[in-house]
Amino acid sequence: MSQRNIVPRLAASAALGGLLYGYDTAVINGATAVIKEHFHTGDAVLGLAVGSALITGCIGALLSGRIADKVGRVPMMKIAAVCFLVCGIGCAFAPNIEILVAFRVFGGFAAGVASVVAPMYITEISPTRQRGVLGSLQQLGIVLGIFVSLLVNALLVHVSGGAGTMMGPMMTWQWMFLCMCVPALIYGVLAFTIPESPRYLVAQGRMDEAAGVLAKIDDAEIDVNGQLAAIRASLSADRKPSFRDLIGSNGRLKPVVLAAIGFMILNQFTGINVIFYYSNSLWSAVGFSEKDSFTITAITSLINIAATVIGMTIIDRVGRKPMLLAGSVGMVVAQGGLTVLFGTAPMVGGSPVLGPVSGPLALVCANLFVVAFGVTWGTTSWVMLSEMFPNTMRGAGMAVGTATQWLSNFVVTVSFPVLLGINVGLVYGLFAFFAFVSFFFALKCMHETKGVALEDMRA
Repeated sequence: MSQRNIVPRLAASAALGGLLYGYDTAVINGATAVIKEHFHTGDAVLGLAVGSALITGCIGALLSGRIADKVGRVPMMKIAAVCFLVCGIGCAFAPNIEILVAFRVFGGFAAGVASVVAPMYITEISPTRQRGVLGSLQQLGIVLGIFVSLLVNALLVHVSGGAGTMMGPMMTWQWMFLCMCVPALIYGVLAFTIPESPRYLVAQGRMDEAAGVLAKIDDAEIDVNGQLAAIRASLSADRKPSFRDLIGSNGRLKPVVLAAIGFMILNQFTGINVIFYYSNSLWSAVGFSEKDSFTITAITSLINIAATVIGMTIIDRVGRKPMLLAGSVGMVVAQGGLTVLFGTAPMVGGSPVLGPVSGPLALVCANLFVVAFGVTWGTTSWVMLSEMFPNTMRGAGMAVGTATQWLSNFVVTVSFPVLLGINVGLVYGLFAFFAFVSFFFALKCMHETKGVALEDMRA
């Protein structure tokens, strides 16, 4: 197989971890209402059931970077595949909310591992000129996973008549979790067919193996020995990578680490995952039927996929930073519109009710936000996070940045049901504020990485 074909195949295999990440985090969207009723839980416990996977995702992300530096990128993918499989089975057959949360925790750890290892692997095997589009496969995998979960949920509800309806030996919501086992098995099998990252192999002193991998994946005109020398020179010769590499001589975190942390906080605090975790409940609360809410969410997910594909086609031409700035502007407009619409809607039974004009406008604003995020911040986030660090600190740096993303996601997810009960307009006003902040953060703190070799990245 030619280099032109093998690298995209390897990247796509790794990005299947992103698909499982998306499926695992979004599948509960179709089951939140029935889980609350079936297990007799309150809003706080419901938020924990949704967010439990996120806090262990943070732990999985924080640990996986350093473990991947020790045992390799590919073994970590195999571990994640097994964890996803166990999560799907465990959640499907959970007899109570405590067991459900426990297996959600297990799946969250797997998603945390996949969210670090997959983009790291893709970045390390990709040629510089294609790193943007191939690195974006992680985000495409995530949004495809979200869509697949929403599509599966919608089809199961359409067939059975409701998420709480019996469908054969189990309730419909249980089948939603069990279906995750299929991509988990495929991911595990594919992990046995891909080679280890050449940069990891060089760091371990396995030069012959690294040369063999580079010969397969690099362009014919690339000097393999020269590439090996450049990788080796970018790594510290006297010790293995560690978290100490993230700290500068002044005892503080290096600027690139602080930039990664702020980048991933804003990535979540603009509210993107609320669209997919709680959208069914949100649209039902403002007057749409259960089936219509599932359909709206599935359409929004399709729009998210299309937006990601558009972003992938332009990221290596336009560059990362211009996309971030444009996306921030679009997100401010969209979230600002939702703030006004929900904030001025009449209240019935403690919830805002959208009218025949404001309802469609809210849908337009919500999908405009998804487009603005998907084309820009969504597409660039995993690419920039995986390429902005020098080789010596990529594992540790990605672990910290990704753990920050998971922790921020947890904060938003757990607090959203509570804030929603106070004032919907206030929630979207906060999202609009953070979108506004993201523009100036990208302008001042994010540096362009387009066309820069990994060996030339600086802290």
